[in-house]
Amino acid sequence: MDFVNTAMANYQIVHETRYQYGSAVSLSQQQLHLLPREVPWQRCLSYQMQSNPQPSWDKSGFDAFGNPVRWLTFDVPHHHLQIRSEMTVEVLSHQAGRNLYQCQSWESVRDALNYRAQAMSPHAFEAACVLFESPCVRIKREIGAYALDCFPPGAPLLVCVHALMQKIFAEFVFDPEATTIATPVIEVLQRRRGVCQDFAHLMLACLRAMGLPARYVSGYLLTRPPPGKPRLIGADASHAWISVYSPGFDGQAEWVDFDPTNNLLPDTEHITLAWGRDFADVSPLRGIILGGGAHVPEVEVTVTPLDEIVSAPAADYAGDD
Repeated sequence: MDFVNTAMANYQIVHETRYQYGSAVSLSQQQLHLLPREVPWQRCLSYQMQSNPQPSWDKSGFDAFGNPVRWLTFDVPHHHLQIRSEMTVEVLSHQAGRNLYQCQSWESVRDALNYRAQAMSPHAFEAACVLFESPCVRIKREIGAYALDCFPPGAPLLVCVHALMQKIFAEFVFDPEATTIATPVIEVLQRRRGVCQDFAHLMLACLRAMGLPARYVSGYLLTRPPPGKPRLIGADASHAWISVYSPGFDGQAEWVDFDPTNNLLPDTEHITLAWGRDFADVSPLRGIILGGGAHVPEVEVTVTPLDEIVSAPAADYAGDD
């Protein structure tokens, strides 16, 4: 993939997940979305994954959305599972100076995807996959009503989506204690509180309620420590935002990212991992186990600009349980 000389950023990212089980796990099968997706503005320069214990079966491939996936099986009894992913990623600026008025009206985009019992273009077919309800994004009348004032007749699609992003940012409070992974979108709307995953799901529900295709994007976000303070190891977290389908006047189509948690268009400080219908499609780590008892995962993510890195010994992950 060719890159042009433009504004860019390089990062080292460490994503570590640890499970300490209350009793032995006899069998564990895990699916990992931890290898960054290559897109025109991003490429992964290096990547390595380590686990303790070592998997008895390890396979890499792609899911239905084209995201890199790794599947692991552990068939030896173990009391803990530790997976560490480390990568170096280059991200180019791709949203700076975007003109939100240079796009079709939102009604044109909606109407173009109405079912006509005829073949669809590859772009339209891809968009149709994220046009309807999904397991974590239910479409309710109240959600459509909430979004309606952001979509006046004839307005450019991206201007409307930007207005919706601003509305969610202004009217919702970031509160890690307010929701869980299982909290329905309608409850998020009622409580006006949540985290990035909730705000992404809500924005997706609003867009789909208006007949517009949009997908969930999983990735990382560079967070900045207070002035004069060092960057804390493990202080970052996985992030989520949305991407809306925007067909051009020339027959081409693109997907434009919006981050309702931070009220901005993601650029060089967002690192894309994967995308799908919602969080359930692209969870960084999910699986099934036999046994294990009570357990709560511990997750640490550190995103560090390469020019800030000081050499340090790598952690030792050798050995089995």
